[in-house]
Amino acid sequence: LVRGDGLLPRMEPFVGEYVADALTAAGAEVRRNTSVASVERPDTGGPVTLVLENGERIEADEVLFATGRAPRTEDVGLESVGLRPGSWLPVDDSCRVEGSEWLYGVGDVNHRALLTHQGKYQARIAAAAIVARAQGVPLLETDRWGAHAATADHAAVPQVVFTDPEAAAVGLSLAEAETAGHRVRAVDYDISSVAGASLYGDGYRGRARMIVDLDREILLGVTLVGPGVGELLHSATVAVVGEVPIERLWHAVPAYPTISEVWLRLLETYRS
Repeated sequence: LVRGDGLLPRMEPFVGEYVADALTAAGAEVRRNTSVASVERPDTGGPVTLVLENGERIEADEVLFATGRAPRTEDVGLESVGLRPGSWLPVDDSCRVEGSEWLYGVGDVNHRALLTHQGKYQARIAAAAIVARAQGVPLLETDRWGAHAATADHAAVPQVVFTDPEAAAVGLSLAEAETAGHRVRAVDYDISSVAGASLYGDGYRGRARMIVDLDREILLGVTLVGPGVGELLHSATVAVVGEVPIERLWHAVPAYPTISEVWLRLLETYRS
């Protein structure tokens, strides 16, 4: 039961379609724009009844309900520094809490990028900033991609959803890039068309998209869906974070025959 129009709405729309198709093929029924009004379980260990907003009732053995996340800051003493207990911590790009000279917040608590690896990344940035300030460095490197700025939180968050097929993305989606005012082009390629896909498995289905900044000729984002695509994400992340020009990416010839050949095919599609 999906509250919105599709699955994984923070990724490109086609990603949710691939995952929904796979669920349907596996025998699941995917219902969109469906909200649950209440859940009933009269007998402990018995079936669960979900009452939908339209009044329909669905019976199930168990229910997994996604309710979102909340910060665990109720009892850590935030009130002693003028912050509201139970709130997210607003931080700057050095991860220092706004309005404080000494308090830092890394990981989920700052609500910037709720992923384990982003928390580790923020910790490295915060540690560098703490040391620099303690040493009296007069001007921190807080410019874009500077040593004391968690720029990736805004521009290049890599993420993998381990569904079947896998979904992976880094940087901006087409909608996000357009909303941010970039002049962009989305380039798509069917991953099943590369030789490595048939080596990976029969009946491979997948799709790759790169978002090209037409003014700077760099990648702003990459999205992939298909079996094993999570292993392709780091190379995409390097290209996005390094703001590698398209012409340089053209010289990074992938090993043949591997699924990474899709990078070459995306570049050929862009050039054509």
